[in-house]
Amino acid sequence: MITSLFSPEAQAVFDDTAKLAGMPGGPFPSPADWRDQLIYFIIVDRFNNPVQPPRHQPFDDPNYYDYQGGNFAGIQQRLAYIKNLGAGAIWLSPVLKNLAWSGGTYHGYGIHDFIHADPRFASDGADPDDELRTLVDAAHQAGLYVIFDIVLNHTGDVFAYDGAPDGAAQADHAFSPNALPVQWRDAQGVAVAADTDIALIPAPSADAIVWPAELQNNGYFRRQGMPGPDDDTTGDFDSLKQLCTDLSPVQTALIRAYQYVIARYDCDGFRIDTLRFLKNNLAQVFGNACREYALSIGKKNFFTYGEVWTSDSEPAIAEFIGRNTQFSDGVDGLVGVDAALDYPLFFTLVPTLKGSAPPMAVQAMYQERKTIEQYILSSHGDASRFFVTFLDNHDQHPRFHYVDPVTPHLYDDQLTMAVACLYCLPGIPCLYYGTEQGLRGGATDPAVREALWGLAPGFPQNGLFFTAFQAIAAVRQSQAALRYGRFYFRPLSGDQLHFAVSTINSGVLAWSRILNDAEVLVAANTHTTLTVPVDVLIDSNLSQPGQAMQVLYSNKQNFTTPSAVRTLQQASVLQADGTTGTGPVNVTGVNLLPMEVQVLRVKY
Repeated sequence: MITSLFSPEAQAVFDDTAKLAGMPGGPFPSPADWRDQLIYFIIVDRFNNPVQPPRHQPFDDPNYYDYQGGNFAGIQQRLAYIKNLGAGAIWLSPVLKNLAWSGGTYHGYGIHDFIHADPRFASDGADPDDELRTLVDAAHQAGLYVIFDIVLNHTGDVFAYDGAPDGAAQADHAFSPNALPVQWRDAQGVAVAADTDIALIPAPSADAIVWPAELQNNGYFRRQGMPGPDDDTTGDFDSLKQLCTDLSPVQTALIRAYQYVIARYDCDGFRIDTLRFLKNNLAQVFGNACREYALSIGKKNFFTYGEVWTSDSEPAIAEFIGRNTQFSDGVDGLVGVDAALDYPLFFTLVPTLKGSAPPMAVQAMYQERKTIEQYILSSHGDASRFFVTFLDNHDQHPRFHYVDPVTPHLYDDQLTMAVACLYCLPGIPCLYYGTEQGLRGGATDPAVREALWGLAPGFPQNGLFFTAFQAIAAVRQSQAALRYGRFYFRPLSGDQLHFAVSTINSGVLAWSRILNDAEVLVAANTHTTLTVPVDVLIDSNLSQPGQAMQVLYSNKQNFTTPSAVRTLQQASVLQADGTTGTGPVNVTGVNLLPMEVQVLRVKY
C-alpha cells in the first residue's frame, strides 16, 4: 500500500504515466471540446451491482442512509447502456476510500484516504485500485470519458472532539482555528482518548486517521467545530472534518494526491465538491495545477468544474471560472477551474418548466450573468463551455419527475420537455442517473439517491424516457448550433403585433441558438392543460418568407408542423433591456400542445 506521495512506489506511477504519454496504452486523450459530451452522473453505491440486488428494500426507502452495494463492476456492466442513451462522459460520485465503519458516507464524500479506491466498491476479492482502473479503461474503450467527483475541503469523521459527549463527531463553533482538542478514531470508529496528536499515533491503521502521510498533522485540520454565524465556509461540514486549505503544505499534499489520481486511474476530469469553501485561492491554484499536469502527460483538455452553491451563486461563480482578472486575490492571471455547476439556471429553469415561474425569470437570470461575467466570458457562444447544466442532482429534492398518484403518467411529457430544454440550452448538459427510468424521489437525500437496479434490474432501453432522451441527444449531436451557438431569447406574440418574452406563469419559453448561418429555434409550452398557438420571432437575416420550418424534435407524436416563415411589417418588440423596437420581423407560427417542446430550423 502506498502511504506517502513521495515514496518510490508513488513516484513510479508518475514516471510510468509520463513515459507512456502519447503512446498506445498511455493516458487517454481529452475531447476537443467538452460541449460535445453529455454527462451522465452516477452515485456509485446506488447505480448497479451485477450479482446481487440492493441490500435494503424498498430500493428507494427515503430513510435509508447506508450502503446498498452498487460497485465498479456494476457500472462497467452498463457502459453500453449509458453510451446508447447518448452520453459521452460519466461523472462518478467520489470513488476514493471512506472510513470502513461509516455507513452514512455511502455517497463517498467522507474520504480519509486520498490515494486509494474504496474497497466497498470493488468485487469480492478484487483489488479496488485495479478494478477502478479497469472500469476507466473499459469506459474509454466504449467511447466514454470519466469524471471523478473529488473533495478538497474536508475528510471523513476521522476524529471526535475531546470533551464532547460520547466521542461526538460535532462540536459547537469556536471562534479561532485549532482551538478544540480532539481524539483520533481507530479503525472501528472509536475515539481513542490517548490519541490526541495524529503525529504521535504508533503504527496507525490504514483504515483510520487520514492518508497520505503528508496530511497527518493536527495543525492541518481546522478543529473549530461547526461553522459560525458569520461564515458558513469555515468549520466542519457536519461530521466531516475541515482541512486548513489555506496552508501551503495542505495545498501541496492535495494537489499532489489528485495528480497521482490522474496518473493512477487515467480519469479525464474532476468535479470539485464545495469549491467555494476552499481558502487562500486553492480553487484557482488547484485548477491550474491539474490542467498543467494533465497537459504534461498528453491530456490536453482535462476538465475541472466546481460546486458553487449559494443564494447569490451567479456572483460567486464568477470568482472561480475562466481567467480571474476581476476577482483574483494574489494569483493574478491564473486560470481557475474550467466551469461550474449551473445552480443559477437550476433555480430558475425548474420552476419555469413546472409552470410556477414565468419564462421571463430565465431571461432575467441570463441577463444578470451577462453583466456579472462580462470580464470573463468572451462571447455568447463561447460562454456555454463554462457551465454544467442540470435538472436534478443528489443534493436537490425532490427529483424533477413528478408522478401523480391518481394518473401516474399525467406529467411524463413535462419531463421529456424539460430534458429537451436542458439539452438545447447553453452549457454542458448533465443527466442524473435513473431519470431515464422514471426515478421520482422525494424530500430526503436517500429519496433522490435510489438504488436504480432495484427498479430496473435489466436496464431496459425501450421505455418512454430512455428513447426520448436518446432522440434529443441525437438532435443535439447533429446540430452544432445547439452545442456552440450564440443564444437569444425569442419574443412571441398572440396577436401578431406585440412581441415579448412571456411574463406569465405556465407560459411559452422560446429561444434560438445561432452558429454562423444556422439558427435552431426551441419553443416549450409549460402549461399542463392548454394548447397554445403563438408566433415566434426568428432571425430575419437567416430566413426568408415562404421557407418551411422543419421539426427536428417534438416530445409529442401528434405535433403540428409550424407555419412557413412570414414577415410581419409592423411589429412592436419588447427587448430584454426594457426598450421597445418596431418594424418588420420574420416569424413562424407554432401550435404547442400542453407540455410540448419543439426543436425547429428552416428547412433547406
